[in-house]
Amino acid sequence: RGATEKHNNTMAEFRRNEDDDEDMGGAGVDEEEETVAGQWAEQDDDDDASPRGKEQEEPYDGVVSAGPVVCLLIGMAGSGKSTLFHRLNYDATEAPGAKRKRCYFINLDPAALEVPVDAHIDIRDTVDYKGVMREYRLGPNGAIVTALNLFATQFEDVMQILEKRAKEFDYVVVDTPGQIEAFTWSASGQLIAETLASTFATCVVYVVDTPRSRSPSTFMSNMVYACSILHKYGLPLVAAFNKADVADPSQDVFKWMDDFEAFHEALDAVEDSPDASYVTSLHRSMSLVLDEFYRVLHKCAVSAATGSGVDDLWRRLDAARDEYDRAYGCRVRRKIAETRQKRAADVDHHMARLRVDLDNDDAAKTTTSTTTAPASSGRGRRLPGVDEEEEDSDDDGDVESDGLAANFRHSKPPTVRASGAPRSPSK
Repeated sequence: RGATEKHNNTMAEFRRNEDDDEDMGGAGVDEEEETVAGQWAEQDDDDDASPRGKEQEEPYDGVVSAGPVVCLLIGMAGSGKSTLFHRLNYDATEAPGAKRKRCYFINLDPAALEVPVDAHIDIRDTVDYKGVMREYRLGPNGAIVTALNLFATQFEDVMQILEKRAKEFDYVVVDTPGQIEAFTWSASGQLIAETLASTFATCVVYVVDTPRSRSPSTFMSNMVYACSILHKYGLPLVAAFNKADVADPSQDVFKWMDDFEAFHEALDAVEDSPDASYVTSLHRSMSLVLDEFYRVLHKCAVSAATGSGVDDLWRRLDAARDEYDRAYGCRVRRKIAETRQKRAADVDHHMARLRVDLDNDDAAKTTTSTTTAPASSGRGRRLPGVDEEEEDSDDDGDVESDGLAANFRHSKPPTVRASGAPRSPSK
């Protein structure tokens, strides 16, 4: 109440200042406004020219992802997510030939008693939801998270199946649990989403309950949640405003997203009613913050009951592939290339260290061999100052020694005695 009164006082003071300016004469005021506007324009130009004023977008490498487009259906309980899942399955199986889609369906809701779709892969075939509750003594939400964790440990098998049959389908539609936080904010949900996005073009379809979103506060809550999903996953986001047959979102909701002043007018209408609260000023601020988010958000009005707008949803999914290739897919490929370069650099570094170690070992062996005395061969090493003539002298000792040495060199190998020891040549 205090914030609302403060806002009303500020607006009243602003209107009084405008009236005073008109009474003083519009010429001087207009000149002053033109001067201020010129200064702001120059500052905007400087900000755009500076690298900090403009976001540095990653260059697109031109690679187009192959395989089907993966669609993750996420939405609040009661938003008609499972009904939309059934409608997409109808277009894939029972629609006329020209409109029929080649789709692969995966159910990740372990607590659903009946699924209106004959899913190709169903988590209920792998994990017993009630058995998890009994075994681990968990509540409903805890059992859902635990079931997703158990299924995520075997998700590699699911990826092998999808990669094997990638050429047979154009879309992979994944239905998530009705408790949105069980998938969106769990480790297993993030693991499943990132695993799919690392191989196929993946987008998130956020299903919105249009009749409930016609209230400004509920609409703002939905948009804040959608923005948080975009920040968490970084994948292309499509906002599917379901139940368009009951409430047309183009009459009010889409206008609020395109023009924040229209949303402010809706808030002003609520302020005059008993439902006004102190969070109205917060909603005004959030509408300005989310204005940039609305520009990159793909939105469409669909009706899962009647099938209206579903064709527009398929076109949004096709457009999400290009956005994935330019943003998320480009980052994934860049990280893969950087990882490979880092591994190659590590291998080269270790090989260089190995070569240095081998060279040091060879140098150490060479130094050791040069410092060690060579082994004697032939007649042995001669004493210094002794030549052949002195060796051939008539000295009896030298002749006897040379004769024994000559007889030993040219004699046959010694025979072995009965005891096994050879006779010594000296004897």
